[in-house]
Amino acid sequence: MTHNRDWIDNAKKNAAKVAITHVKDKYIIGLGSGSTVAYAIKELGEKVKIEKLEIFGIPTSYQAFLLATKYGIKITTFEEHPIIDLTIDGADQIDPKLNLIKGMGAALTREKIVASASKTNIIIADKRKKVTCLGIHDHPVPVEVIPFALTQVENQIKKIGGKTVLRKGTGKVGPVITDNGNVILDAFFGLIKNPSQLNHLLKMISGVVETGLFIDQTDLVYLGTPDQTEKIEKK
Repeated sequence: MTHNRDWIDNAKKNAAKVAITHVKDKYIIGLGSGSTVAYAIKELGEKVKIEKLEIFGIPTSYQAFLLATKYGIKITTFEEHPIIDLTIDGADQIDPKLNLIKGMGAALTREKIVASASKTNIIIADKRKKVTCLGIHDHPVPVEVIPFALTQVENQIKKIGGKTVLRKGTGKVGPVITDNGNVILDAFFGLIKNPSQLNHLLKMISGVVETGLFIDQTDLVYLGTPDQTEKIEKK
């Protein structure tokens, strides 16, 4: 089923609005990246203003940082607040066990660091992102790679059954460069029956910084449609 832009935007907004109801005064908030979280950051800014909340955000990308400052959310660092109360982030695919593929916005490494430091991780998405198996529809696993190791990593991914494409930038010549100064390989494996095992195999390749497979890190998912939001809790 295909959906028009209005359907998608309204679905994302609904999921974002529900997610920010979990935010309380004095919270340290992990701010994910991407179009769905952009709605959450905007709504969170309004909530802070109306309810006069004192919260601080730790952004996972320069995009999230700019949005947070635009909407009046104060920024902090891990040095000041090493434990995060709540992170709100998006996902590209969500399986029945709430494992994720993330990283189409190239912020996967910082997103995983923030998720790992969070007491609670909430994922928001429109309902299209719910899938029966990760990798379905030929969806790739983003892999952040140190540029020096690019060829070596490509060869090793091929050995474990993957096909790789170096992600190219839009509006610029050359590859996408992450906020960490690395490149992104999109690795195609087809249906991923054992995402934990694949994540381990990829992480064992020298030169791989991080993968877009988020395993057993999600506590709660809100899947939006224009009419309602579905809540899925970790079992």
